[in-house]
Amino acid sequence: MHSLNPTSLPPPFAHYVHGRVVPEGTRLIMTSGQLPVRKDGSTPDGAEAQATLCFENIAAILAQAQAGAEHVIRVNAFVTERAHMAGYMAARDAYFADCATPPASTLVIVTGFTRPEFLVEVEVTAAI
Repeated sequence: MHSLNPTSLPPPFAHYVHGRVVPEGTRLIMTSGQLPVRKDGSTPDGAEAQATLCFENIAAILAQAQAGAEHVIRVNAFVTERAHMAGYMAARDAYFADCATPPASTLVIVTGFTRPEFLVEVEVTAAI
């Protein structure tokens, strides 16, 4: 897989790439959006803690498919306020810190989720 960052575009705003190429014969893994819910049903406070939990849940899903953060090619994330972007981005950057090539990434501000305490939701596509 390789990155797509055309010189005709401005560079990415953060630690992501504009696109990724998936070679023929690659197996794709797509997660559902992961909300910040622990196995016991509790939710941590704050966007960074919630995003960290979302990425921990994603890691468990990917591990079941024998994949990891290095296989993620795209992230779609949703936060309920612009103020939560920094916390989300800190958690995202920590999750992908050891990856040679970051994924493509989209972050959207939404009006809310199914429970008012949820501030973040994250889904990924991985290729192996």
